[in-house]
Amino acid sequence: MVLHDGRLPVKIIGGGLAGSEAAWQLAERGFRVQLYEMRPHKMTGAHVSDRFAELVCSNSLGSKLPDRASGLLQAELKLLGSLLINCAERAAVPAGGALAVDRELFAGFVTEVLEQHPNIQIVREEVETVPSGPSIIATGPLTADALARDITRLAGQNHLYFYDAVAPIVTAESINMDVAFFASRYERGEVEEGDYINCPMNREQYSRFIEALQAAEKAELRDFEREDPRFFESCLPIEQIAACGEDALAFGPMRPVGLRDPRTGQRPYAVVQLRRDNLAGSLYNLVGFQTNIRWGEQERILRLIPGLENAEFVRMGQMHRNTFINSPALLLPTMQFRSRSSLFFAGQITGVEGYAGNIATGIVAAINMARFLVGRPGWIVPPATMIGALCHYVTHAEPEHFQPMKANFGILPGLPVHIKNKRERYQAYAERALADMRQSLKDAEVVAL
Repeated sequence: MVLHDGRLPVKIIGGGLAGSEAAWQLAERGFRVQLYEMRPHKMTGAHVSDRFAELVCSNSLGSKLPDRASGLLQAELKLLGSLLINCAERAAVPAGGALAVDRELFAGFVTEVLEQHPNIQIVREEVETVPSGPSIIATGPLTADALARDITRLAGQNHLYFYDAVAPIVTAESINMDVAFFASRYERGEVEEGDYINCPMNREQYSRFIEALQAAEKAELRDFEREDPRFFESCLPIEQIAACGEDALAFGPMRPVGLRDPRTGQRPYAVVQLRRDNLAGSLYNLVGFQTNIRWGEQERILRLIPGLENAEFVRMGQMHRNTFINSPALLLPTMQFRSRSSLFFAGQITGVEGYAGNIATGIVAAINMARFLVGRPGWIVPPATMIGALCHYVTHAEPEHFQPMKANFGILPGLPVHIKNKRERYQAYAERALADMRQSLKDAEVVAL
């Protein structure tokens, strides 16, 4: 660990998963790091301690199985020498095939390593403006107001979102096209064929769906979300619309106006419209279907929609407080800010969801910051890897409809030959991803710690 004398220290704002990983990765490469964390002087509405990498929701980093998206992501992080995955394995608790941790042990391990590292200076204070010089912003979904305002100034008023209303996403191949059909409203020419899939409902099917929505169990909001009067202002959840009256959704997000079922020639009573979510056309999101229903309930209820009886959900709907930038308009796949080469973003503020995904963006930002500081070109992670696919998605999605994304096989490029068996297909994805990652590390001369 040789210090790079004369270089400014890299400032990392935020001591969550991404910031902690980025700080260690840079420090191990010999760079001086100043890691800023405002806790305990200023707490968030979700954290309870001043430790680094505190997990505030689930204690699970997802399945460890190699044919699962989270398992593949963890395997890639091991190839890159992730500190946090190592700490998670040290703090693991029995959880079947999942990597679950004792939260206190996990945060304690990470905090101890960072506090004892000779190249890391811990700064316990709030950062209110985007720093000058080489910096990584990894402040997560609860970015403090002052810094959020300055990010807005830097990014532009329309490129920072404070509240997250996410619609469910399904894989295209799991939609029953014997029932659903392609069409845009009024057959307008401004969208390409395949942009919209429509699931038609008759009156009986619609009534059954509305009854299920009205009886569904809702997820609990945290105190700071319930108290915020702006939370549900612009995007009502579907169950709240349904509570306004039986036909409220039929005149809202499920209105059938401008659509005819090609099999009957008639306009359905109601329609659930799905919009293509990625360039490959492998994912579709349910338009206007943001919801606060518990995930298990969601899957059961959404399968009542004709055409989605056997749908594979890669993301469930949710509504919670979040802060994230419009990464497709602002970031390169290296996690580098387009208009300022010395500034990188990492973690949930980029639109990547899930613990392991946040860790991954911390590594990518750190590696590319190190390469930037020594004058080397940025490393773009191969898009056939899970890490590369996440970075590609958040920097190439359609900016107008950008929403956060977690690791899933639907964002990976297709295989040369389609494999019908899902487990075998996912295994093939994983084998290709790990081979591509190893080759890329070699080709780009990326040192995995």
